[in-house]
Amino acid sequence: MKKIKFIAMLFIATLVFVSCQNEDTLDKEATSKDQYPEIASKLQKMHFNPSDLKAVDITLPDGTKEEGFQFENDIVMGRDQIMNMQMGGDITTKQYRTWNLVSTPWWGGTRTIKIMGYYASGSNPYYLNYKARVGLVWAVNNYNALRLRIKFKLVWGTSYGSQDILVYNLAGQGGSGGVAGFPSGGNPYKWVRTFGLNGYSYNVNEHVTTHEIGHAVGFRHTDYFNRASCGQNSNEGSAGVGAVHIPGTPWGIDWNSVMLACFNANENGEFGYYDKKALNYMY
Repeated sequence: MKKIKFIAMLFIATLVFVSCQNEDTLDKEATSKDQYPEIASKLQKMHFNPSDLKAVDITLPDGTKEEGFQFENDIVMGRDQIMNMQMGGDITTKQYRTWNLVSTPWWGGTRTIKIMGYYASGSNPYYLNYKARVGLVWAVNNYNALRLRIKFKLVWGTSYGSQDILVYNLAGQGGSGGVAGFPSGGNPYKWVRTFGLNGYSYNVNEHVTTHEIGHAVGFRHTDYFNRASCGQNSNEGSAGVGAVHIPGTPWGIDWNSVMLACFNANENGEFGYYDKKALNYMY
């Protein structure tokens, strides 16, 4: 359990995301849903908002890049992942998931997910700083405390490849927040990145990391339908195809959900009651 309580001294801010770019990819700055109509159409059919769709480079800790598409601020997926994703169910309440979940043993056992925090001594810009490491530890504890059919085993290092999820600092970004994607092929999304959070409390670091891991195991934003936590009122759709309703979650905005689209400096980093209910239903 946490022994320290932190007093938020910082201004309230929403997540701001800027994609890594270089001179060879300047054309991506002008990317819009009109330039990628097949991607935008697929996302819209799944009741994602493609209005801020853009092509981005997913920068890995060794400096290499993979091409992807970013939307709804903090979600990044490759073209094949987007085009192959299947969702369904009525959009009727506020906690919801994708059809793309992490597979667990068919006989009802527990699947252990190896999650690595990218850290070693030195000045590598992708290493997690102290606050980010504490935030990751607390985030993993949040999930493991629920005794789900998925269990996280946290390790530290720089040799990646065998782990299921790698959490690292996304160097060179403006703003503060994180970015991740959704499961694919029964596996969690591998790359969970946070950035610009050192000026925030340990609890905010915990909150953002818990949120991005939530995407990696299949959660969508709780307030996707009007993005109220971001000060927006844009409804992305109603019943039909799209988000899968999780039974037992409430009507109206759940302001205690860790999966709200934006965060503020007063976050406590903990799951809300219905976050726990949704996770226990999923896993």
